[in-house]
Amino acid sequence: MAEPWESCLVCTNANLARALLNVVRNKGAPGVDGQTVEAAEAIAPSLIARMRRDLLSECYRPGDVRRVWLPKPGGGQRGLGIPNVVDRAVQQAVLQVLEPIFEPSFHPSSHGFRPKRGAHTAIAEAKGYLKEGYQTVVDLDLAKFFDRVHHQRLLARIADRVKDQRIITLVRRMLTAAVVMPDGTRTAVQEGTPQGGPLSPLLSNVVLNELDGELARRGLRFVRYADDCNIFVRSERAGLRVMDSIRGFLEKRMRLQVNEEKSGVRKPSEVQFLGFSFRCSREVGSDDVAVFPSRKAEQRLRATIREMTPPNWGRSINSCMEGISQYLTGWISHFRLCTPEAANGLGVIDAHVRRRVRAIIVRQKKRQRFLFRHLIGKGVSPKAAAGCAYCGKGAWVKSNRPGMARAYPPSWFTGRMASLKALWHGLNSPPASAQLSLAF
Repeated sequence: MAEPWESCLVCTNANLARALLNVVRNKGAPGVDGQTVEAAEAIAPSLIARMRRDLLSECYRPGDVRRVWLPKPGGGQRGLGIPNVVDRAVQQAVLQVLEPIFEPSFHPSSHGFRPKRGAHTAIAEAKGYLKEGYQTVVDLDLAKFFDRVHHQRLLARIADRVKDQRIITLVRRMLTAAVVMPDGTRTAVQEGTPQGGPLSPLLSNVVLNELDGELARRGLRFVRYADDCNIFVRSERAGLRVMDSIRGFLEKRMRLQVNEEKSGVRKPSEVQFLGFSFRCSREVGSDDVAVFPSRKAEQRLRATIREMTPPNWGRSINSCMEGISQYLTGWISHFRLCTPEAANGLGVIDAHVRRRVRAIIVRQKKRQRFLFRHLIGKGVSPKAAAGCAYCGKGAWVKSNRPGMARAYPPSWFTGRMASLKALWHGLNSPPASAQLSLAF
C-alpha cells in the first residue's frame, strides 16, 4: 500500500531544506538547547539528513519549549513559546505541506497569518462594510485564545482533511511539548498552541475557521484577524443580540471564553482594530469613512519617541534623528491606509518630534551662554537668542521659544529626519494619470 502523500512531502529533502532556510531567514532567539539559527545554518546538510531520518523512522520527538514573557501594550504579559531551531524547522516543513490543504477552506473574511492577506486587507474590508451602512460593531476579543485551544477539537479538524495519521501524531507531539518557564520549571501542556512556532498561526486559523463558518451561515458581515473579530450590523439592538448568541456559541460549542473587558457593541469611532479607528460621516446620504490611527496606537508612538529622545542623549543629534527616521518609516508603512483626514494629526506628531529633538540640542549646549552663541551662529537675532537662552526655564520650554524655532525650522529637518506627514503623502500620492488630469 502506498504511503499517504502528506508524509512523503513533509520528509523530502527539498521541503526540509526550504523549511530550514525560512527559519534561518526569520532569525529568532535560540530555544532551550541554546542552538542559534547561525549554528544550524552552518551544519545544514547534516541537520537536514538527521531530520529526514528521524521523521521517516517516526522517532522524532520535539524538544521542550522555552517560555518568554513579553509586555502587552495595554498592560499585562503575553506568553511566547520558543521551540528549538530544529523543532521550528520541522514545524515549518509541516506548515508548507498543510497550508495549501487548508488555505482554500478558510473564509475570505479571515485575514490573519494568510498569504496575500493582512492588516491592510482587513481594514479595507471593514471600511467597505461601514460604507454600506453597517455602522454598529460587535467587537469580539477572545480571552487567552492561544492558551485555551482544545487539542482534541483541533486534531479532529486537521484529521478531516489530512488522512496520514503520522501527521496527526506529529502535530499532537508538537502541541504537548513541555514548556520550560524562565525560572527553570518544566510544565506539562494539556491545552493551547504555543505562540512563537511557525505552525501556531495556521493551527489558530484551523480552530477559528469554525467560528467563521458559523458567522457566514448566519449571514453576518465580519472581519477577523487571528483572535480579534469585528461583526458589522445596522443597529445596537442587533449588535446586542449577535453578541449574546455568539458568546454562547464560543463558550458552549468551541470551549473558548470571550474577553468581556475588551469586547462590546460599539460605534465605529470607539473601535480600535489592528491599531486603527474609524469615523463615519454624519452628513445625510454620505458614505464617507475616515480611517485614523487609534488612540492607543498614537499613545504607543509618543511613548516610543520619548524613549528614543531621552533628556540625557549623549551621542550626536544626527544618530538620534536617524533612529527616529527608521522607526517612523516602519510605523507609517503600517498606517499608510489612514485617510487624508488623519494627515493633520500626523503633522501634529511631526511637530512634537521636532520639538523633542530641539530640546536635546538645548541640553547638549549645557550652559546658557553656549546656547546663546550657538543661536547667534545659526543666524538668530541677538534679542531672540537671548530670549531663548536666558529665559530661566528648562530645556523643554526653550525648545519651543522663537529663537530655537528660527534656528531649527521644519525646513531644517527636511532631508535629515523623516516626517510622518510627508511619508504619508509619498505613499498615497495620486497615480500619474490622475496627476496629469489635475493639470487641465
